[in-house]
Amino acid sequence: MSLDIINLATLDATQEARRQIEICNACRYCEGYCAVFPAITKQRAFTDGDVTQLANLCHNCRGCYYACQYTAPHEFDLNLPAILAEVRHDSWDRYAWPQGFAGAFQRSGTSIALALVAGLALIFAALVVLRPASGEGFYAYLSHAGMVAIFAPAFILPLVAIAIGLRRYWRDVGGARITLAHLRDAFGSAASMRNLGGGQGQGCNFEDGDRYSNKRRVAHQLVMYGFLLCFASTSSGTVLHYGFGLEAPYGFFSLPKLLGIPGGIMLSIGAIWLIALKLRAESALGAASAWGGDIAFVLLLGLTGFTGLLLNASTGTALVGPMLAVHLGAVLTFFLTTPYSKMVHGFYRLAALIRDAQQRT
Repeated sequence: MSLDIINLATLDATQEARRQIEICNACRYCEGYCAVFPAITKQRAFTDGDVTQLANLCHNCRGCYYACQYTAPHEFDLNLPAILAEVRHDSWDRYAWPQGFAGAFQRSGTSIALALVAGLALIFAALVVLRPASGEGFYAYLSHAGMVAIFAPAFILPLVAIAIGLRRYWRDVGGARITLAHLRDAFGSAASMRNLGGGQGQGCNFEDGDRYSNKRRVAHQLVMYGFLLCFASTSSGTVLHYGFGLEAPYGFFSLPKLLGIPGGIMLSIGAIWLIALKLRAESALGAASAWGGDIAFVLLLGLTGFTGLLLNASTGTALVGPMLAVHLGAVLTFFLTTPYSKMVHGFYRLAALIRDAQQRT
């Protein structure tokens, strides 16, 4: 199928999205496909904030495109998944803080690779300068104090940047007071990937055109739950260290290992699967300008899980030092780029789901 990519050089993305949304609102054929279309039907006019909210609510499952009777060569020339993807990526750039970093990681896989190199260089330098006189496991190469000094700011500062961006988003989309019911609805949707299940739960059309598939939904769940398990592993290690005085290294049947190893496996498999699906999918139905950055982000995400597994497997060998540097470099790069890579989509999508829950009640 030959598809025309929307020319955003001559067309404002938000205005074009508004035009297409208004046509969808008149047609309403796709009302049961995902959360976007019921949200569209609740309004007659759409502000820029409304368009931004709908764009971040869209999961790019693409079912609406293949069901639409107004796609090219029809004169309406609808391609809602693509234009909403462009608006969505533009919104992340617009709300990013500091603004100077906006767009660099969304549109360029090269910048992510350069950041990874810088992260590795920093870790290698730390291994030389901060190597302790004694210690076990990882701490024989980098002291606990050294790790905290490097990673605490790298974790906290990006969260501050994301919080500032989310505050700007919430203001623009007209967000109201959040209740427990709103959170329960949004987190339930995110946990089940409900909007990647299609109107009847049969899946979406991301990689197989007009054929339904749950592959992307499952791959996303592997990545999400794998990442959460890895984060829980690190958190449990922190609790054991500070709360119970139990320092690493931990045994195979310890909580950090029981959480981290399955999490690393799930994260690695899910990332590879997502890349394979993205390579099969029609690029003209997404944000074409951000394609390279999206691929680089998934690679980086998978790299954090895979290098963690390799680091665990190298325990007791001479490879621990180099693998520790590679793994910590990947993790450091992941943290530092989070506000500007596609990782930020998880925060904005959750905010969009919360706002959608408010509008439905």
